[in-house]
Amino acid sequence: MKEFTPDQIRNISLVGHGHAGKTSFAEAVLFSAGSTNRLGRVEDGNTVSDYHPDEIERLISINTSQLWCEWKGTKFNILDTPGYTDFTGEVKASLRVSDSAIVFLKAVEGVEVGTEIVGKYTNELRNAVVLVVNKLDHENADFDRVVKQAHDVINPDIAVVQFPVRQGLAFDSIIDVARMKLLKFNPGGNGSYTEQEIPAELLKQAEGKRQELVELIAETDEGLLNKYLENGLLTENEFALGLKNGIRERKIFPLLCASSTTNVGVTSVMDFVLDHCPSPSDWGDAVGFAPGTAQSESPEEVQVKRDPSGHPSIFIFRTVAEAHVGELSFFKVYSGTITAGLDMVNQSNGKSERLAQLYIMNGKDRKEAGKLLAGDIGAVVKLKDTHTNNTLSDKNLPVVYRTIQFPDPVFHAAIHPKSKGDEDKLSTALHAEHQEDPTFLFRVDPEVHQTIISGQGELHLDVVVRRLQQRFHVEVELSEPKVPYRETIKAVVKDSEYKHKKQTGGHGQYGHVHLRMEPLKRGSGFEFLNEIVGGVVPGKFIPAVEKGLVEVMKEGVLAGYPVVDTRVALFDGSFHDVDSSEMAFKIAAMQAFRKGFQEGKPVLLEPIHTIEVRVPEDAMGDVMGDISSRRGRILGMDSAGHMQIIRAQVPAAELHKYATILRSKTAGRGVFKSQMSHYEEVPHDAAEKVIQASEKYKAAEQEA
Repeated sequence: MKEFTPDQIRNISLVGHGHAGKTSFAEAVLFSAGSTNRLGRVEDGNTVSDYHPDEIERLISINTSQLWCEWKGTKFNILDTPGYTDFTGEVKASLRVSDSAIVFLKAVEGVEVGTEIVGKYTNELRNAVVLVVNKLDHENADFDRVVKQAHDVINPDIAVVQFPVRQGLAFDSIIDVARMKLLKFNPGGNGSYTEQEIPAELLKQAEGKRQELVELIAETDEGLLNKYLENGLLTENEFALGLKNGIRERKIFPLLCASSTTNVGVTSVMDFVLDHCPSPSDWGDAVGFAPGTAQSESPEEVQVKRDPSGHPSIFIFRTVAEAHVGELSFFKVYSGTITAGLDMVNQSNGKSERLAQLYIMNGKDRKEAGKLLAGDIGAVVKLKDTHTNNTLSDKNLPVVYRTIQFPDPVFHAAIHPKSKGDEDKLSTALHAEHQEDPTFLFRVDPEVHQTIISGQGELHLDVVVRRLQQRFHVEVELSEPKVPYRETIKAVVKDSEYKHKKQTGGHGQYGHVHLRMEPLKRGSGFEFLNEIVGGVVPGKFIPAVEKGLVEVMKEGVLAGYPVVDTRVALFDGSFHDVDSSEMAFKIAAMQAFRKGFQEGKPVLLEPIHTIEVRVPEDAMGDVMGDISSRRGRILGMDSAGHMQIIRAQVPAAELHKYATILRSKTAGRGVFKSQMSHYEEVPHDAAEKVIQASEKYKAAEQEA
């Protein structure tokens, strides 16, 4: 296979909101480059990218697909990412190893929530960005409106490099102001085009856009700005170099045109990326950290030259299990040259690994690669102890590269196997799924006796459940997670007495306590006071009293939930020289507490979450009304472009499936994040329902 040096490589991620045409664009690229002999369609389920059964069935991308092609002597590594926010972790992982991001905007809908999310990720990861207004062949396409939205919401430094001659069904020609030519695309969908002179009626508009672009380029560099102010223009070399540097430094965000399904504008986007977007060699040294210091307060930086002749190092950005292949680890080469059979050290855990077969991928199709040079992207099979976010390097280059910070989960469900004997199999499957998909989390909650799985949305967990069934043969059921309520009292109980007295053959049992109980402020927990004087309760029994209190508080009194924020004082009691024991005093303390708790105006407490919801302006009223109906309190509102940000506090019990409901109310444009804040008293009616449900559950357990 042909080798490509770092300057002959372009690593790009295709990102944007769902149904923005990313997969169709990738399909057109592969077809135009000669990598495929047909133009696949998402609707027909025959694209190179979307080959998983879930993707074909749902007509959406669920996984990132690695693709590649050779375009005019340069290797393009293309990462086609999902647009649905349920799979946003795939997007972030892809951007982490990409030099450039192509952000897709729909010509009708314009900027959407998914657009904003990927915009934030590119800002965080410092990718060069090219925007493409796609689907310009659709009726109601409005290029100018989308450009204005992009200016207002994404970045004011967006530069219109291309604009359509006509929009809608007649879209087949583009004015390119970087070349100052009209690009006329040939019919037939093969992506070829001819350059023509700009017609007179569009020349003034083109010159205006060209002037705006020149000014933006000049403003990116003091030397260029001085030349421009002196001469009133830039040379072609200054223009080209300034544009490339401005894109790499994120001072210019070029905007281009396309229709992926008709293959109009796709090849001109590729030409633009080839000429003006950075290669791996344009970034200078890669920055890593000395192993063991990356998470410390003062990490020790390591500079690594992106040199094919240097010590090899790779970063694992994605791990998947493929049928008939096993585990595939996708990696980016940061330095050196990677060859099959190479021995490396996993610097993240100290384990040795041998790279067996190396591949470059086009969807599910693998092509064996003898070697891959710095800057390239590939895949390796069957690494033993290596997972996503690990760094592998030569033993003479100890370095760990910055890990991907995946988004926090927004959707939770309880999971349990349908067959009782499958608990161990389920545990193994959940671990394997997390290794492949770090945005999928799970934990065993001992308080509510449930295994809780978490992800980016209901669809995300649906896909996980299907994988568990298909790959691990574990049949599971999902249910609503139990809410970790708490119990407490509101009134002081001056004296709760209990005497445990039992006489049997031989020694009897005797323990007698007087407790005073007081409510504490939220978050104080439990406080025990020993106020015994005169030895009415011997000191050796005091720990048993406290132990009994701790146990009964853990069990709860009202509905089986832990008791919190309560002070209990043991201030009196009595004992028997022969019959008193630690167990007797422990039982007496537990019964006295239960009795006193019922007298202390007991209440349930529920966890309250602070949520931040981002919604379009036209959905504001519906979303705020829905929050109020969930016993939520609006804390404040802000605006961010055409999006509104609502901050509120909502009981955790009201947030189950909220991600799905929010998307339904906002046509998929709303997103939220949630964080546990504090506990508050549950309203009486709601508390009664919780208590009744708890009693039914206990009764069912006793019958079983």
